[in-house]
Amino acid sequence: MDDPSKNPEMLDEYDFSAGGRGKYAERYSQGSNVVVLSPDVAKSFPDSESVNRARCRALISVARDNVDISK
Repeated sequence: MDDPSKNPEMLDEYDFSAGGRGKYAERYSQGSNVVVLSPDVAKSFPDSESVNRARCRALISVARDNVDISK
């Protein structure tokens, strides 16, 4: 790196020669939705599937049945 003062977090010893450019570009372009769970909740829901299987879908259904979305 020419001038380390421009970005002090990027050090010369970082080696990106084996990195792949755009590795996640296609997935990212499809959109992403990140939700951060509190640690106590994350213990019960360790992955996306467990969250989706949980009552989230039931809550969506209840909300749709009880909220007037015509406004």
